[in-house]
Amino acid sequence: MIKQASLQDLSFFLNAAKKEGWNPGLSDADPFFAADPKGFFIEQVDGKTIGSISAVAYNNDYGFMGFYIVQPDYRGKGYGMKLWSRAIDYLGNRAIGLDGVVEQQENYKKSGFTFHNNNIRFSGIIPGKPDASLVTLQNISYDILEAYDTQVVGYDRTPFLKEWIKMPNAVCLAKTKSGTLQGYGVIRKCFEGYKIGPLFADTPEIAESLLLALAAETHGDTLFLDVVQTHNDALKLAEKYHLKKVFETARMYKGTPPTQDLSKVFGITTFELG
Repeated sequence: MIKQASLQDLSFFLNAAKKEGWNPGLSDADPFFAADPKGFFIEQVDGKTIGSISAVAYNNDYGFMGFYIVQPDYRGKGYGMKLWSRAIDYLGNRAIGLDGVVEQQENYKKSGFTFHNNNIRFSGIIPGKPDASLVTLQNISYDILEAYDTQVVGYDRTPFLKEWIKMPNAVCLAKTKSGTLQGYGVIRKCFEGYKIGPLFADTPEIAESLLLALAAETHGDTLFLDVVQTHNDALKLAEKYHLKKVFETARMYKGTPPTQDLSKVFGITTFELG
């Protein structure tokens, strides 16, 4: 039986993702659920939850799928396809994005998804360097942040973003000049280490200052950064600080993707919600 997931059910999503090695954040549940409270589904067999999928409808034109996980003992028995069909049906005629693991990409193509770009997860330890020229996002008008974020990602994600920037175990920093937002970044505690996302910036120099200031929050713990493979400046930044590739996904779309400014994306927000 497939049913709509509650906020409490998201602990299953996060723990399943943890077991897959995806390393979600400790406090991801609230902002993820806020993005679309009707867009999370679980599958149960004899009262036991055995699978999950998310299908977040950001607006009437675009949605994003993630958390497509069936417990190992129940794989190959058709449960996954039932979850998949429910998510596709929920999103209807919207264009859909997802970050597909390598072993599933051919299956996604069969469902009408096309390859857009690879995303690389890097990890390592960066000593970090606080920057007095940066401010916390709490000092930025939300309208200014919303406008900047929407221009970068191509759609308004206010319900998610408002929760993302105030979740526990996270630090949010921004770069401004004369009242204009030039970049912002968020770092959050995960099951393993810390993850930066998003890391959006107008220039590589601003991205680097944000990266180092956010890295200072790790206190020497492992840091993870998800980078668009075609973004050379972002790759150079990861290489400069000796971050190592640990994971790869393919961003795929069904339908017309949103118009994004990938030149400003030095770190992806999440693989689960785009």
